[in-house]
Amino acid sequence: MSGQPTLAHLHGWDGPWEGLRVLVTGFGVTGFSAADTLAELGCQVVVVDAAATAKKQDDAATLTTVWGDRLSFRFGSTDPAEDPTATINHFDGQNPELIVTSPGWRPDSPIMLAAASAGVPVWSEVQLARRLGARPGARQPDWLLITGTNGKTTTVTLLEAMLTAAGRRAVACGNIGMPVLDAIRDPEGFDALAVELSSFQLHYTEPPGQYEANPLAAAVLNIAEDHVDWHGSLKGYLADKARIYEGVRSACIYNAEDPVTEQMVAGAEVLEGARAVAFTTGSPDVSMLGVVRTEDGEDVLVDRAFLDNRRHQALELGTRSDLGQLVPKHLVANALAAAALARAAGVPPEAVQQALGSYQPAEHRIQPVAQAEDVLWVNDTKATNPHAAAASLSSFSEVVWIAGGLSKGVDYSELVQQVAPRLRHVVLIGTDASQLRSSLERHAPQVPVTEVPGGDDGVAVMRSAVAAADTQAQPGQAVVLAPAAASMDQFASYIARGEAFIEAVAELMRRKGFNS
Repeated sequence: MSGQPTLAHLHGWDGPWEGLRVLVTGFGVTGFSAADTLAELGCQVVVVDAAATAKKQDDAATLTTVWGDRLSFRFGSTDPAEDPTATINHFDGQNPELIVTSPGWRPDSPIMLAAASAGVPVWSEVQLARRLGARPGARQPDWLLITGTNGKTTTVTLLEAMLTAAGRRAVACGNIGMPVLDAIRDPEGFDALAVELSSFQLHYTEPPGQYEANPLAAAVLNIAEDHVDWHGSLKGYLADKARIYEGVRSACIYNAEDPVTEQMVAGAEVLEGARAVAFTTGSPDVSMLGVVRTEDGEDVLVDRAFLDNRRHQALELGTRSDLGQLVPKHLVANALAAAALARAAGVPPEAVQQALGSYQPAEHRIQPVAQAEDVLWVNDTKATNPHAAAASLSSFSEVVWIAGGLSKGVDYSELVQQVAPRLRHVVLIGTDASQLRSSLERHAPQVPVTEVPGGDDGVAVMRSAVAAADTQAQPGQAVVLAPAAASMDQFASYIARGEAFIEAVAELMRRKGFNS
C-alpha cells in the first residue's frame, strides 16, 4: 500500500488499517476472531490453514458473506507443493505487511521462517487486541495476566469470579476459550479482563508500546520443563513466559516456592511504582499472600501485601475448606495467585471469599469419579506434563498411577524421584512408553509396572488400563490417571482420554455392582 505508515502507528480503531495486507495463520477460534476483526478494520486479509474441515469451510463462508472480498481463504491440499502454509506470498506477488498468528504455530514452521526472512512482523491476537483497545465509547479494561506451566485455567476462572463478586464487569479470556479480540470488541466493554496466556501467545506478543494499555498486574504461577520442542530450548521457554511481566504498572505476582518466577520479576522492565508480590502455601511474610493455620487446625488464606499496616496485620481472604473437600496444595496456590491479582485490582476481601466459596472444580483436573472398596478413582487427564502430574500424585499418600502418552521431549527423572515413595503400582499406556519406563527402572525400581499394549483404539487401551489398575489397587489407595504426557498418540484430545477413563471406571463399577 503506497505511503503505508510504519506498524508502530497502527493503533486504535481509527488507525490507518485500511488496505493493510495481513496474513492470518490458522483458522480455529482465534483465527476466526482475528480475521473478522481485521476485515472490520478494512484490511486486505488472507487466511491460511493446513486443514480444510467442514467447520472451517462453513466459517469461511460466514465471514465472506459479511465482509465480501476483504477476505480470502487458502486451505490445505493433499499435494505438498500446494501447501498454503509453506509460503507467505498470497497477495498477488506481494508479501503481507503483517502476520497475525494463532497459538501453536512454531517459529521453525516454513511460514514463520519465511516471515522472518522477509522481515514481516508476526503478532499474536493478544498483540492485535492491545493495539486496538476497547471500541470507541466503551470502557477501557484493566488487563490482569496469568501464565505458568500448570494451573492457568483454574486461576483465571477464580480471578473472574472474584472480580464479578466485587461488582466488576469482567471476563476470562485468552487461552481459556474466548479470544481476547472478542472481549475487546464487546460494545459495552469490561472493567477488567482476566487473561490466560500460553507461552505460544507470549512468544508473538511484544512489550506494550506507547499506544497500548500496560497491564495492571501479571502472575507466573509456576515453571517446569514443557514445550521445549516448540521453543527450541528451556531457555527459550522461560524467556517467553517472562514476557508477561513487561510493562506491568501495579503488581508482579510470583510464586515464592518457585525461584524461577522471582527471577523473572527481578529481570522485568516494569513501570515505576510496580511492586513484587509473592504467594506461598506456607506462612506469608510482608508483601506476600499465604496460609496461616489456626489453633483448631483451620487453614486460613491471608493477605499481607495489599493493606497499609502489612507489617503487623493480615487480612483474611477465606479458608482452605471454602474450596471444597479435596483441596490439593496446588489448588491453594492457584487461589492465592488469583486473590493477589484481584487484590491488585482493588477487590475487597469479602468478594475474594465469596468466589472461593462458590468454586467448582473443573472437569478432568483431579476429578474424583468413583469410590468403592475404599479405593478412590481420580481423573487428572489434564496433567499433560511432569509438573502437573507431580502436583496431582502428591495429593495422595498411596497411588496406583496410570501414566504415559505422547512425550513432548521432557525428562521424567525428577517426577519419578519426587513421587516414588507414594507409588504402589504403575500402569503404562501410550504407543511409546520407553522414556517413562526407563525413568521408573532407574529411580523407582521397587515399584511394579504393568504395560498396556499400544494401539490406536484409545477406548480399548483405557479399558485395559483400568482393569489392570483394579487388580492392583488396595483399600486406602487412589487410582490416579495423571499421564504426564500429551494424548494425541491414542486419543483425539486430553478430554477424550479423560472421558474414556471415566467410562471405563463406570463400566468397572457396574460390573462390580457399585454405583459410580
